[in-house]
Amino acid sequence: MGSVEYRFTIKEMPVDERPREKLIKYGAESLTDAELLALIIRIGNDKRTAIELAQDIINKFGGLKALYYLSINELKDIKGIGDAKAAQIKAVVELGKRLVSLEREEKDIVRTPEDVVQLMMPELRFLTQEVFKVILLDIKNQVIAIPLISKGGLSSSIVHPREVFKEAIKRSAAAMILVHNHPSGIPEPSREDINITKRLLAAGEILGIDVLDHVIIGDGIYYSMREEGMI
Repeated sequence: MGSVEYRFTIKEMPVDERPREKLIKYGAESLTDAELLALIIRIGNDKRTAIELAQDIINKFGGLKALYYLSINELKDIKGIGDAKAAQIKAVVELGKRLVSLEREEKDIVRTPEDVVQLMMPELRFLTQEVFKVILLDIKNQVIAIPLISKGGLSSSIVHPREVFKEAIKRSAAAMILVHNHPSGIPEPSREDINITKRLLAAGEILGIDVLDHVIIGDGIYYSMREEGMI
């Protein structure tokens, strides 16, 4: 006769160790990543608790940041994660993105590279392909718009001065800041990054629109060409 394995469910855990009760008593910051994710998943299955399923996701994809770009189908590759749980996870991630956007609307003045990073890091740091944007500013350094210029790669053929300055002229921008990400997480500029910056600086001088900086976003770190004396 085979042995029977008995496993505790979350409800059978001591009250102070249950994620929901811990959050209520001690605050959300007291929970581990797996416990926070377990609250979103809500219930496990006959073999894994919600906390164990959450830890499976974190382990398989290398941390919480993967949730930013994982698809529904990729989440469902985890045994025990179906359409409902995958949709719940993606909905919470999307809410996080929208909250960041709301903060951005309130903080609409950019004077330093740190302001640029606060504005753009949450959006760009976890992307798996390069995205090039420009922050358009008025004469008081207030953000007018942040149009997307290119997506999927950075080259002089894709990032053309005509496309970069078209929106700036249309919106009567006084200045701009160039921003793009490095999916590798390492923000040091490539030779192509430097060449593109030089071309756009020259175009800005002709058009009377100052290019104040080119900020490259990595994984929690950044590179400012102005800070490094390149602009």
